[in-house]
Amino acid sequence: MIESTGLTKRLGGRTVVSDVTFRCAPGTVTGFLGPNGAGKTTTMRMLCGLSDPDAGHAEVLGASYRSLPNPGRRVGILLDAGAQHGGRRGQEALTLTALTTGADPGRVPELLDRVGLERRAARQRVKQYSLGMRQRLGIANALIGDPEVLILDEPANGLDPEGMRWMRGLLRDFADRGGTVLLSSHLLHEVEAVADQLLIIGNGRIVAAGTRDELLAHAGTLVRSADDDRELLAALDAARLAARPHPDGGFVVDAEPEVVGRAALAGGVALAALGRSESAGLEQLFFDLTSGAPDGPDGTVAPDLQESLR
Repeated sequence: MIESTGLTKRLGGRTVVSDVTFRCAPGTVTGFLGPNGAGKTTTMRMLCGLSDPDAGHAEVLGASYRSLPNPGRRVGILLDAGAQHGGRRGQEALTLTALTTGADPGRVPELLDRVGLERRAARQRVKQYSLGMRQRLGIANALIGDPEVLILDEPANGLDPEGMRWMRGLLRDFADRGGTVLLSSHLLHEVEAVADQLLIIGNGRIVAAGTRDELLAHAGTLVRSADDDRELLAALDAARLAARPHPDGGFVVDAEPEVVGRAALAGGVALAALGRSESAGLEQLFFDLTSGAPDGPDGTVAPDLQESLR
């Protein structure tokens, strides 16, 4: 269980995380999505007790992370795959984590195999690892204590397609056995493939939360003209319907399909496509929500989104 209530953090005179509230239940994978600088890492650092909030509070397994007895055994964390001692060998680094947390060092070979680091890689020094190998070792470090919760910041960075598939399977299996996973990423399709619920953050605020279907329920209507998109846009303007271009052609309109169809009919425009814009996918919704889109009909979109913070 992970709970964040009103987390707020100010750095350098500006608010980088504002009133972030969410809950991650056992048995689920929560995807924490946002562009670089949106506030994902700062939020996760507050969850893990590495940064104190200026307002609000966070709990992991019913208490603040710092107050948990031996938290490394109960919460597996990977915030920076590069923050590992480059002079140590992979097996040595994982063994030291086990000894430090009181986990069983005898699990080290099994875990190295589980994360796809073969014996040769286990004997290499970490400074010789690729980013993908460091990610795998970081995930092994997070798992060494057999935790109940995983908090992972951009763990897919540096992984090849096979590695991403492996990671999805590992996280899905962890959650299916009752674990809680919070996974941050800007790789939308990877998160969409494994997450039970999605949190989208922009400019330090949670701008949308829910399952994929719940988020896309208000994504609007996709409409394409059979002839001239300029005539279609004029018809939509005449009906006072807000429209934005779709990357594959046509427009996404913030109205029901029936309303959009009537506007096209009134303008004498023949349509090639008309329907719910789920086909636009999570990527279009993500872009809209983190690029200054106005409030959505369900009130989940923050009113003052601006360009993402770096």
